[in-house]
Amino acid sequence: MMAGEGMTGMGATAQPVLSSPRADDRYPSRFGARGLIKDRHDPVVWGTPEQGPLCDSQLLFYAGNGYLHFDALLAPAEVQSCLEALSQLRADEALKQADEAVIEPGSRELRSLFAVHQSNAALKALCQHPKLVAIAQQLLGSEVYIHQSRINYKGGFRGKEFYWHSDFETWHVEDGVPAMRLLSCSIALTANTPYNGPLMLLPGSHQRYVPCAGVTPQDHYRASLKQQELGVPDDDALARLVQDFGITAPTGLAGSVTFFDCNVMHGSSSNITPLPRSNVFVVYNSLHNTPVAPFCGLPPRPNFIAERRDFTPVALR
Repeated sequence: MMAGEGMTGMGATAQPVLSSPRADDRYPSRFGARGLIKDRHDPVVWGTPEQGPLCDSQLLFYAGNGYLHFDALLAPAEVQSCLEALSQLRADEALKQADEAVIEPGSRELRSLFAVHQSNAALKALCQHPKLVAIAQQLLGSEVYIHQSRINYKGGFRGKEFYWHSDFETWHVEDGVPAMRLLSCSIALTANTPYNGPLMLLPGSHQRYVPCAGVTPQDHYRASLKQQELGVPDDDALARLVQDFGITAPTGLAGSVTFFDCNVMHGSSSNITPLPRSNVFVVYNSLHNTPVAPFCGLPPRPNFIAERRDFTPVALR
């Protein structure tokens, strides 16, 4: 799901993308009509059992499957204030005009809101929750900073899908993140059920890298955040991954949390139930993996999508 030196990627002079990969590009993508599925070059678990709260079996599960799910990592009271903040944000019509807001195609409903750890006290506290930070630090084997934060709101009846993708493919190509040393943390503010469009993962797919077809256009984020069509696997690659790994959909009540590797293939279906699905996503990146120039050759995307200025480590309280 998907920044720059300030707003470098916005209104910049058009320039061509690279015609061939850079010498330092270990994960080239979007340079050919189709790409063969390749192996991952980086570790999945960078830390050890001694470095955090996860035990051997949990680290092994994450290494093999690319995710960890906790049914009740956070107490209901810890997420209630965030749910109230979400209600206020959704009711703010002026906010929908902000660059950080993504509106559902064909409606005025809020789809996503970025950089929530910078704009709301309750959401900032959630993104910096010591339980979440401790797990991220252990999995990544270092101090971490917040690379991205957002609310994904999938409303009842007409909440739109998020198509299958690897976050890392976009973060590498369009943001210049060098290595697979970052992860996402999905925090349920409302119940995620099997029926209201929960996160779906292909467990084990993180061990493979799927280069994508197409050429990255200027300011691609403006369209991709609403409906991603570039930087997604082709049908044959996706069918092969599903055949090899299957699909899982972690569900849970408010306060449940799913950590997943930056390269695991994931997506979610539309929500035609009356039950909204609201999640906060926090992307923790290792301090040893800060972005370089985007590997597509274009200017970086805006800073609210991918942090490039503030690498202050999130402190354990």
